[in-house]
Amino acid sequence: MTRRFLFVLGSSRSDGNTELLARAAAEQLPGGVEQQWIDLAEHPLPDFEDLRHDSDHVRPTEGNVALLLDATLAATDLVIASPLYWYSVSAHTKRYLDHWSGWLRTPGLDFKATMAGRTLWGVTALAHEEQEVADPLAGTLNNSAAYLGMRFGGVLLGNGSRPGDVLRDTEALTRAKTFFAQDPPLARFPYES
Repeated sequence: MTRRFLFVLGSSRSDGNTELLARAAAEQLPGGVEQQWIDLAEHPLPDFEDLRHDSDHVRPTEGNVALLLDATLAATDLVIASPLYWYSVSAHTKRYLDHWSGWLRTPGLDFKATMAGRTLWGVTALAHEEQEVADPLAGTLNNSAAYLGMRFGGVLLGNGSRPGDVLRDTEALTRAKTFFAQDPPLARFPYES
């Protein structure tokens, strides 16, 4: 399968530090690798309604939910580019991940089997110097990948608060040059050794 990257931008600010870092990493991808960028602020999803015990889910055929579902299913590599908001993913990003629950129960999708073996990546900018504060965000992405049987490429971390700050984080920009070149392992839950 030819690699196809989907970049899901979860910031409430366009051209923010997280997006700038994700674009720096994406610039290193070979020319033949397809890229699709979807900004969740420009394509907002409705709140997820958990219907698993009430009714069958129906595959969405129009609107932002259908756009995100189709793009997610088409991607070999899914990049969650979410700033660190209160030590985890943004509300836009969380809402997108919540919709995965419905897609798992949508007849005919076989969402879990389709996503198995694909790769989930994370990119985030944070205002702390101590990168450990991003562990909850990394845990959310790792555990989501583990549940679906995906590979997890880790999280590319950059430092920045004010717009453009991350472009002065030379260590993050250096890591961005090789971030997508690694061969990620299958994600594992923390209790799996």
